[in-house]
Amino acid sequence: MENLKILNRNQLKYIAVIAMLIDHIAWAFVDEANPLLGGFMHLIGRITAGIMAFFVAEGYEHTRSVTKYQNRLLIFTLISWAPFVFFEFGCLPVVFIDGQFNLLPYQSVIFTLFLGLIAIRVWDFKKIPLPLRIILIILLCVLSFIGDWAFMNVLACLFLHIFKDKPKAKWTAFTLSYLIPTVFFLFTMMDFSRDWFQLGVILAPVILVLFYNGRKGSDKPVHKWIFYIFYPIHLLIIGAIRWVILV
Repeated sequence: MENLKILNRNQLKYIAVIAMLIDHIAWAFVDEANPLLGGFMHLIGRITAGIMAFFVAEGYEHTRSVTKYQNRLLIFTLISWAPFVFFEFGCLPVVFIDGQFNLLPYQSVIFTLFLGLIAIRVWDFKKIPLPLRIILIILLCVLSFIGDWAFMNVLACLFLHIFKDKPKAKWTAFTLSYLIPTVFFLFTMMDFSRDWFQLGVILAPVILVLFYNGRKGSDKPVHKWIFYIFYPIHLLIIGAIRWVILV
């Protein structure tokens, strides 16, 4: 098994970025023309959220300043708000409807990763009684419903931290954070024949367990910033291309 651990942190981040790009291209251009191909592209895309949640938990443990890390996620949540809404709905977050300005509160995956980091900090703030900490984390999960991947990202980040010293419990809790809600929604609110690719959420933990070697890789700044910069830019570009095609 150790011979399979060939991927460092930077390489996994690039895999997550490429998987995300493939997924979003499918949403924008492929699904209607070729649903089967689109499904396989979405299957690949299910890798991204879990890998990024894993690195949020890792970042909490290894960053020099959790506050700066938290602020960075918040800043890029705000930066990504308009590109995400534009990609999803073809408009800006502020829309003029019936003579009034309305805000679309929908947020990106960076928002739910940000909430996941907050959940970890809440859990570790021992001055607050445990029942109150649990209530605050539940509230974070409720708030996450306006974001991509919602409470699944929040709980995945949290469980990776809580069980960081218990590998079996860590990977089980991490996997179930995505798998249980996915199965529930797949057989209640979704069409399995169309949305089967959602089961690809199990790919992230499989890749992390089998292939991640625990090494950081190069310290060049580009590896640190690639996801933050690429995320809003690629949403704007894909959204703009789709808008031009539709017009």
